[in-house]
Amino acid sequence: MKNRFLSSIFGLFNLNSAKSSPNISDIVVKDVHLNDVKLSSYKGKVLLIVNVASKCGFTKQYEGLQKIYDEYKDKGFVILGFPCNNFGSQEPGSNKQIIEFCSLNYNVTFPIFHKVNVRGNNRSPLFDILTNNFGTGTSSIKWNFEKFLVDKNGNVVERFRSLTEPTSKKIKSSIEFELSK
Repeated sequence: MKNRFLSSIFGLFNLNSAKSSPNISDIVVKDVHLNDVKLSSYKGKVLLIVNVASKCGFTKQYEGLQKIYDEYKDKGFVILGFPCNNFGSQEPGSNKQIIEFCSLNYNVTFPIFHKVNVRGNNRSPLFDILTNNFGTGTSSIKWNFEKFLVDKNGNVVERFRSLTEPTSKKIKSSIEFELSK
């Protein structure tokens, strides 16, 4: 709790600095094989970070996510999928089961990471930044398949709630804008 408070205070100080925005570059996450991945390794890429689940009413969004990944991946765009089991136990599987599900049912080729918590006291540091800033808001994730757009420098720039389809004009135009910078 103390660390989250200090992070929030530090984050507020940074966000109030000239043109500062929340940045994920210093975060390290685990891939599905439990290897450390520095998000700074994606510098120069536009990212769409999504909390995903295989037993959710929004699970069909994997299809749209894969479609926009295919459309923009050669232009410097990457989707990062983070399974979570925070909403109605809709992602009970192991990493292996999750990857198999995504591959067999939706031909997912974008990176899927180790399951994380996106809410509560054990929220991952990545989702703490994504959901606690002036740029995309300070509210908790409400359900699976919330999406966060990150620019080429690791700055969090936009948030899309679960109801927003990945192939919507709103998301695609935001991706295109960030790719054009």
